[in-house]
Amino acid sequence: MIKIQNIYYMLSYAFQSLREQGYKDVATEEFSNVADLCSEILIRGVTLQIKQGLGREYISYTERLSSIRGKIDISQSIKTQSMLRKQMVCTYDDLSTNTYMNRIIKTTMCKLLYADINKTRKKEIKRLLAFFSDVDELEIHTINWKQYYYRNNQTYQMLISICYLIIKGLIQTTSNGKTRIMDYFDEQRMCHLYEKFILEYYRSVFPMIKTEASEIKWILDDDNSFMLPTMKSDITLSYGNKILIIDAKYYDHITQVHFDKHTIHSGNLYQIFTYVKNKEAEVKGRGMEVSGLLLYAKTDEAIIPDNEYKMSGNTISVKTLDLSVDFSKIEEQLHRIVKGFFVSIPQK
Repeated sequence: MIKIQNIYYMLSYAFQSLREQGYKDVATEEFSNVADLCSEILIRGVTLQIKQGLGREYISYTERLSSIRGKIDISQSIKTQSMLRKQMVCTYDDLSTNTYMNRIIKTTMCKLLYADINKTRKKEIKRLLAFFSDVDELEIHTINWKQYYYRNNQTYQMLISICYLIIKGLIQTTSNGKTRIMDYFDEQRMCHLYEKFILEYYRSVFPMIKTEASEIKWILDDDNSFMLPTMKSDITLSYGNKILIIDAKYYDHITQVHFDKHTIHSGNLYQIFTYVKNKEAEVKGRGMEVSGLLLYAKTDEAIIPDNEYKMSGNTISVKTLDLSVDFSKIEEQLHRIVKGFFVSIPQK
């Protein structure tokens, strides 16, 4: 089972700002579950944002006023008979903290009050909510997570990402349409975090390796690509004349079982093989060696794959990454993968 502290380390590579001052000692604290960890990260992030100043933007309001402000809406003033009360319907813009991003943060903090987190953290969240008194809540199922970031709101990017993980990980809809609180991220969220962590870890720790989540082109006999799905690797590592395509998988069960026989998920194997063969055709003539790796998050199952296959001239490996150990041991596993494949890479 994955250690809670390791989720913080994974998040810290996925979101580089978590490695800055103000977050570093989070890994030394004890957390009862992932919700507790994420609430602490959000508390620290929101506290820093409040010190810098909550984001503001001009928001348009329309209301009946006793004194003129902005533009007068004559038709609405007549329709509502506001003039009889010595008022006019006015439309005006006001610089407000009631921005969409602040609304996402407030909504998330309010939901955390019902989660299984430390009472001290709930008290701290209530204190922070006082700074959001002019901010409205959102309906969680209609939140638009596609926000745009630029220089003035860049500090919100990590906060909104953490809010996304919290909302999607904590809230689930039951069969009768009600929502309930979950203690951990579901498999889909953990899979996304797992992929992002491995990508950013290699990008950060091995800068000499070209690390990317690259698109792989279909090698076609003609130009007809109509309705073909996009092939995008989770992680592609390139160094010298070698390319390693990694497909990161986070499942409750690594193998599939049929008549008591354990086998690798066929769809995963077909996918990585397709990636490798199309990438090999793409770089044909350049003297490149292309290999593939299915990297599963290790479970407590009795049968764990650690295999290497030679398929049509390429190496396809299936390995696991143990996330239940101290993070230093996780680093050792990731280093072994790179140094085992890129033999000539400089020792770090």
